[in-house]
Amino acid sequence: KIGGMVRNKERFVKRRQRLVGPDNGATLKALELLTNCYILVQGNTVSVMGPLKGMKQARNVVLDCMNNIHPVYNIKRLMIQRELAKDPKLKNEDWSRFLPTFAKKNVQTKVPRQVAMEKKKRQEEASSSGGAANNDGEQQAKKKKKVYTPFPPAQTPSKIDLQLDSGEYFLSERERRTKKLMEKATKSAIKSQAKRAARDKEFEAPTAADDQEAKKAQKKEDFLDNIDNLRSKFQSAGVKKRSLKEGHLSDFVDGGNAAAAESKEEKKKKKKKKKDKKRSRKEDDQEE
Repeated sequence: KIGGMVRNKERFVKRRQRLVGPDNGATLKALELLTNCYILVQGNTVSVMGPLKGMKQARNVVLDCMNNIHPVYNIKRLMIQRELAKDPKLKNEDWSRFLPTFAKKNVQTKVPRQVAMEKKKRQEEASSSGGAANNDGEQQAKKKKKVYTPFPPAQTPSKIDLQLDSGEYFLSERERRTKKLMEKATKSAIKSQAKRAARDKEFEAPTAADDQEAKKAQKKEDFLDNIDNLRSKFQSAGVKKRSLKEGHLSDFVDGGNAAAAESKEEKKKKKKKKKDKKRSRKEDDQEE
């Protein structure tokens, strides 16, 4: 029964698959050949049929596999034992010197580069700062440390505890409702009073201090408006000067500017008027 040996289901499935092995149960076939047993892995159980010695060996391999020891190591061990058993000289000797020992190696994972750099910076800063700074840091650390108490923290009071303290627990449902309504009424009365006071303030006559503050604020606003007006005037004057300095092509091209066109039309009208006057004079002279 291997179901209860590993808590995590995903881990259990991985280890069971490790026992079966790749390529349609290669490790399981190797175990069967070495132990002379028939092994079947199904669900949460592993069933073994064969000689007693082989069954014990298979059981040990299965238990080790569930305890995160790969079955390949045990298979290697069993193969060496089988070869040693064939030699009559080594039959009655200790085989521990021939058998491999697979000790777990806690290989430390590499620290990320960024973390290592930050650690170096902290160490350099600590070395550069004087002993006084170190003392300050130690004092802060001491302050932060909480005083150890063997007793657990006080339990937060429940709803029933609060009702018992206020005496509400012993009241009937009707009395509780009336109490809640009274509390609501008092709260609403306080809010309404505050709102009324705020409304009444608007109709109160302003004091001398309020008048002075209002005048100051008005002066500020007027001053700012004057500054804005002056700025706009200067800007417009600057634009005009630039246009005079730079000049426009339309001023030098015939019919390019609307003002030039208007001046031409006016001249034509004046010429027409003069011609009309001359004609009228000639006509008058002829009639006389």
